[in-house]
Amino acid sequence: MGFKQNKNMDRCRNVSHDRMIVFGRYPVPGKTKTRLIPVLGPAGAADLQRRFTEKILKTAMTYAKSRAVELTVCFEGGSRRKMQLWLDSGPFFLQQVPGNLGDRMQAAFSDAFQKGARRVVLCGTDIPELKTDHLEQAFEALAVNDLVIGPGMDGGYWLIGMNRPADLFEGIMWGTGAVLAQTLALAKKQHLKVKKLKALNDIDTAEDLEQLLPGWIKKGPLVSVIIPVLNEAAHIVTAINSARHRDAQIIVVDGGSTDATVEKAASTGVRVVTGRCGRAAQQNLGAKLAVGRVLLFLHADTLLPANYVGYLFETLMNRDTAAGAFLFKTNFNHPFMKIIEIVTNIRSKYLELPYGDQALFVRKSVFQSVGGFPESPIAEDLFLLRRLSKYGHIRIAPVHAVTSGRRWKTVGLLRTTLINQIILAGCFLGISPEALAPLYRTARKK
Repeated sequence: MGFKQNKNMDRCRNVSHDRMIVFGRYPVPGKTKTRLIPVLGPAGAADLQRRFTEKILKTAMTYAKSRAVELTVCFEGGSRRKMQLWLDSGPFFLQQVPGNLGDRMQAAFSDAFQKGARRVVLCGTDIPELKTDHLEQAFEALAVNDLVIGPGMDGGYWLIGMNRPADLFEGIMWGTGAVLAQTLALAKKQHLKVKKLKALNDIDTAEDLEQLLPGWIKKGPLVSVIIPVLNEAAHIVTAINSARHRDAQIIVVDGGSTDATVEKAASTGVRVVTGRCGRAAQQNLGAKLAVGRVLLFLHADTLLPANYVGYLFETLMNRDTAAGAFLFKTNFNHPFMKIIEIVTNIRSKYLELPYGDQALFVRKSVFQSVGGFPESPIAEDLFLLRRLSKYGHIRIAPVHAVTSGRRWKTVGLLRTTLINQIILAGCFLGISPEALAPLYRTARKK
């Protein structure tokens, strides 16, 4: 068994060194921290894994740089490219081999020793108490011991290190409270000198989470979907239903509707509030009330794609992503409309300028940092994107949000498109939004 090689790994072959291995996985909602999904939701559990990994890697990198230790991240799920986009290209990234946990750890140690490592220490990514002192103690222990192990409170271990190859992973009952005892029994049979470190807790269950990070379970869903409305009785229920998800809170912000919008929205069981009329003001109010760590702004005549939370999560995994949106599509089946959709998606992807009806999403902390939507009568989405672009890229998720084609049907394809482009150009040229607002109101006629 072996690993796919990073190009730079050959430089370390046959060179004596110490190696630190961080053993984890690329977070994917529904496939990560599965025992925590009942209390955190699929995306919430994956987001916790993401946070743990980033924290552990920061600790490991700090130690590795101070001691000239080679750092390797052995991962499953995702790809090396995805890992680099998420965690930077500082450490080496190696794909874990197939097999059970023991097979994968055995392969990681074998790879390290074959490449000249003299001391190898491996730890997981779900130990919030891990500090550089623990890593220092582990490497120091291997100067006079064959094996170092960090016992877990659950009968497993949070760290294991060796100064020579040993068979410590075969026949272990992984995922049980017998792991530590069975490992130590194997070490004894092989006459290995063992040093045990301080016992630490890892987080696998809701009880672990509540003990080590009290209050985390009550943080609420990962995503808050904010829907500004004004006389959208014909569309609001459909929009709400498209946004329903285990990981999402839905907030409808009414701007003073005179039809049955509020009653229909309330009948679905989501939170409905009333605020000052104006899409920017309504969306900012929704953001203040949101409990999610990610905000998604959905127009009432737009439908989100299936599993939108998963695509949102994946898009924000890229460390230089400031915000995202979905591909643009309408329910208006017309040849010229298809051309408009293609052009819009090209602009969205390459100029990083999606429309607001592509369901913009952004981490709440970043949204707050830029001051939210500017109070503008039109193009509040464009002005927000300008602010967000200073924090990173605007990425487009590879699935469509479907918006109503009612504007193009009523006002006309060419006229609506021309008005949209005039407004877009005017905003870039510095023309006052107030001066452009009458054009926008024309395009909004139903």
